[in-house]
Amino acid sequence: MKFFVDTADVDAIRELAELGMADGVTTNPSLILKSGRDILEVTREICGIVEGPVSAEVVATAAPKMIEEGRKLAQIAPNIAVKVPLTWDGLKACKTLTGEGHMVNVTLCFSAAQAILAAKAGATFVSPFVGRLDDINLDGMDLIADIRAIYDNYGFETQILAASIRSVNHVTEAAKIGADVVTAPPGVLKQMAAHPLTDKGLATFLADWEKTGQKIL
Repeated sequence: MKFFVDTADVDAIRELAELGMADGVTTNPSLILKSGRDILEVTREICGIVEGPVSAEVVATAAPKMIEEGRKLAQIAPNIAVKVPLTWDGLKACKTLTGEGHMVNVTLCFSAAQAILAAKAGATFVSPFVGRLDDINLDGMDLIADIRAIYDNYGFETQILAASIRSVNHVTEAAKIGADVVTAPPGVLKQMAAHPLTDKGLATFLADWEKTGQKIL
């Protein structure tokens, strides 16, 4: 499974990239707002930190303008994945942009039917939003499983990018189902290293080591 970092915080991206934990990055207008920086400037910097895809989202809602914005974003760096919403106009933009050789991430996917359309339109990635489905008392992982089964049935090459990840459990469940990519905030990825038994064991080892009176350095 590939890890994408869902943030526009370049310091957090750099830390994870140095550990080999950032195979790509996803951004959106909300994350750009949070960064307080110009979209082109911060996206260009992110593209220089990671070698993998960096999703940069259009803000237009009509296909012709989406395509224009997508082309502009794609000029930032070769590893840009243009992010478009899963609307009819978004699918039109996806078809055109992928036809021109650009990576496209079709986002805001909430049904298997939508995911089929994204694959048919040639999307590089489709982003089902797990957490937002959980918020309305639906199981977001059921959607990941449905898309995985359908894509496998027909050999669709579109990668399933599990998004709106809220917890470590979301990451592990998406991995068990077979999502190709998970995009998560830096904090969630760091939490994957935490376990109370690890902390307890380490405390015991350190206490015993102290009793030996020895030093390694």
